[in-house]
Amino acid sequence: MTHRVVIADRVADAGLRLLAATPEIEVTNCAGKPREELERALAGAAALVVRSETRVTAELLTRAPQLRVIARAGTGVDNIDVHAATRRGVAVMNTPGANTVSAAEHAMGLLLGLVRHIPWAAEAMRRGEWDRKRFEGRELRGKTMGVVGLGRIGGHVAQLARAFGMQVVGHDPYLSPERAAELQVRLLPLDQLLRQADVVTLHVAHTEQTHHLINAERLKLMKPTAVLVNTARGELVDEAALADAIRDQRIGGAAIDVFAVEPLPPEAPLRRLDRVILTPHLAASTAEAQERVSVEICGAVRDALLAGDLSFALNVPGISGDLLRRLGPLLDLSRRLGRLALALVDGPVTAVEVDYGGRDEAAPRPVLMAAVEGLLSAMNVEPVSLVNALLIAEERGIRHARRTGAPEPGFETTVGVSLETARGRARVAGALVGNSHGRVIRIDDYHVDVAPEGWILVIRNRDVPGVIGRVGTLLGGAGINIGAYHQARLDLAGHDALAAIAVDQALMNGVLDALAKVPEIQQVRLAYLGA
Repeated sequence: MTHRVVIADRVADAGLRLLAATPEIEVTNCAGKPREELERALAGAAALVVRSETRVTAELLTRAPQLRVIARAGTGVDNIDVHAATRRGVAVMNTPGANTVSAAEHAMGLLLGLVRHIPWAAEAMRRGEWDRKRFEGRELRGKTMGVVGLGRIGGHVAQLARAFGMQVVGHDPYLSPERAAELQVRLLPLDQLLRQADVVTLHVAHTEQTHHLINAERLKLMKPTAVLVNTARGELVDEAALADAIRDQRIGGAAIDVFAVEPLPPEAPLRRLDRVILTPHLAASTAEAQERVSVEICGAVRDALLAGDLSFALNVPGISGDLLRRLGPLLDLSRRLGRLALALVDGPVTAVEVDYGGRDEAAPRPVLMAAVEGLLSAMNVEPVSLVNALLIAEERGIRHARRTGAPEPGFETTVGVSLETARGRARVAGALVGNSHGRVIRIDDYHVDVAPEGWILVIRNRDVPGVIGRVGTLLGGAGINIGAYHQARLDLAGHDALAAIAVDQALMNGVLDALAKVPEIQQVRLAYLGA
């Protein structure tokens, strides 16, 4: 099978060569070509690679019915409608670490240029001037840097700042105290950081919560000599408020690489201000970073398409190729149990709970996702995958939960799937045998032993003689071959019994109705668990 990878924006050749050298991958390069050509190529695409130029909207996704991966050659994904992609079962990937050094160095370069007046001194020299006094600057040593966001880039900036002899304080509500100690950063509330810092540098993603994180009110908290550096996302800063603060000399200056609207309009107020350095989104624009980004993202696309490795995916965190290979039989069993459970309930499903019993700490969440995927696929929801299963369940009002505990007695690894509807509950459980193939081992309170494949007929009946014979006669008369027949009863005499029967084909021509009319049979259900 050949997978088409569409390149929408220019990426370094090293990554493209990696894809082209993979026999199972066909590369279609639409970088710099008309939009219509991109849309035609997407019709048969399995993956789309973009940088920041192409906006991947919900409408564009409708042009790519076979798309499995969107890969952003860079860090931010604000040009991608991640929710729409997730809804369609498309993994969204990025390369958060590949440009760490380049972005951090650019932030420090902007800061040095700003406090030492380097751009203006260089411009004066080109005009033939020689004015040392006018461009007297300030040292970084002994000053306080406030780093907002201490992820990969922010953490590296903190290390570089300490190398210059700066004191570093930080704000990051998600950073552990251990990591802060490792970075030698004192964590502060944002407003307190703004009051103390001589330099404020931003390194957070743009979200609803961080939009205009630096606004007019927070700019008033900064020292009149403090400077602001933004190499993260333009929308983090209220640019009009920043221009006013610099114009009124309420802060010492700013160095900005990213803007709310890019390219920055020629009439933008920031272009006309002194004590402001502007660069056109260059933080990751080094030869080394672009090559790393290209190789990393193209390798991630290859591994996702050929091995199912989703370790780079933002919307399916923590699902690596190694994990998928290790959990493959367990995830397959979970999907099949989800399908079986659906056949046993009446009415719309309102809740699903998945119990994992085993020793693999990474298993519970993927097992839940796989079970919900199987449930939704049995409901004929298309397309559904690990990427969008939980989201689709939530949209349909299906609550989901997972529990971890001891496996079912006698087994090392088991999965239980419980469904709830307005009319009742059903629970099924399965186990891995030899870590390679699964068995259905429980249906509600009944212990069974049947392979989770093909057509499974589940019959509840009164525990009286003759039922097995009547079922066999009806099926045989209809030309239905029985692959396995497991009859289960509870320990207490006089209770009902349950049969799990593997049959070779679907029951047609009223066979299910005929079984249901047998006086001793109380319920008949048929499930298809997959080949």
